[in-house]
Amino acid sequence: MKINYELTDTFGGEANYSWVNRASIDAPDNLTDLAIVRRAKKWAGLKGITCKVDNCGECFAIYPNNACVVLFVTFGE
Repeated sequence: MKINYELTDTFGGEANYSWVNRASIDAPDNLTDLAIVRRAKKWAGLKGITCKVDNCGECFAIYPNNACVVLFVTFGE
């Protein structure tokens, strides 16, 4: 499975894209949602930071507390 990460800033609580960091990794197909979120937070340097996680069905949106950034996790090519 290919996992895509996208970290960007927010403005008014919405993704702003004035800057963005992207990466794609190959991961095992049997990862749980928790494992996917943990890998994404580690990649973004958010390990140990409390975050709000929205599962949008096809992606995850991870909002760290007290930070104006959002981390999107998508799957596929």
